[in-house]
Amino acid sequence: MFSNSREKVESLKADSFIGAETDFQGEFVVKGTLMIAGRIDGRVKADCVIVSETAVIKGEVTAPKIVVGGRFEGNLRAQEIVEIKSTGRVSGSIFANKFSVTEGGEINGKIEMKMIEPSNP
Repeated sequence: MFSNSREKVESLKADSFIGAETDFQGEFVVKGTLMIAGRIDGRVKADCVIVSETAVIKGEVTAPKIVVGGRFEGNLRAQEIVEIKSTGRVSGSIFANKFSVTEGGEINGKIEMKMIEPSNP
């Protein structure tokens, strides 16, 4: 997805965006790619979720593809892949068919790699 590991998460294209000055609590469901730069406390579901370097998320994210470049605490559930970039910090559980972490990325928790079925909102 990136030509080199130092390329920023923010360079990816997003259909929806939660800005750096946004503080959201609750459940967020989006069609397409969602980029998060702000703070979320709750549940997120989208076709692809990009957690940018400035983002702080506590809760659960469900999507076929999840890219983490910021801080995340909770459960990541990906039907395809979870990618942790060099600036990504994950504390919690990761459930995915595929998983990758770039040098410098941090994971504290459980990683379970197997095909998972999409959950209904």
